[in-house]
Amino acid sequence: MAPETVVSRWFGPAFGELHPLLQQLHRHGGVLSGEIDIQVGRGPAGWIGRRLAKSVGIPVDLPRRGFEVSIRHTGTALEWNRRFDNGAEMRSLFVPVGTCRDGWWVESTGPVEMHLTVDVDRGGWLWRVLRTRVRGIPVPLFLMPRSRAGKRIENGRYLFQVEFALPLLGTVLRYGGALEARPG
Repeated sequence: MAPETVVSRWFGPAFGELHPLLQQLHRHGGVLSGEIDIQVGRGPAGWIGRRLAKSVGIPVDLPRRGFEVSIRHTGTALEWNRRFDNGAEMRSLFVPVGTCRDGWWVESTGPVEMHLTVDVDRGGWLWRVLRTRVRGIPVPLFLMPRSRAGKRIENGRYLFQVEFALPLLGTVLRYGGALEARPG
């Protein structure tokens, strides 16, 4: 029988709705690597996007970078350690609250804390933001960039994309790509 993790416990029976490769990743952890695209908006959206990227550790000096993410489970949390090919790192800690039916994940990345729930769509994992805090201060969602983030499997590769956008300004920051699993 496959080991239970903080992720499989949070999902419960819905864990089986995830693509088998996502289930494997969230049963055993692992390292994903490949090239990703990074884009900031133009004008005021670009200014906001560069500040957001800097606050969480995303380099925006090049539009394409080598990237790896190490995914590890502890008894109480999910850890994502992302590393860009210039040595920049972005670490996130995800702590579950409740279960997928009535709960959320608390993601801490730099000064930003988001409460996220997950929607499973065609075997993929889509994050949905419920609340946000910056440096411990609650920020109404209408003041924050809208976030679209998720991962899915296509042709045996892990496709992910994270996008932040503001009404009227459009995309402020987007990054994502296709990653391959490699031995951790």
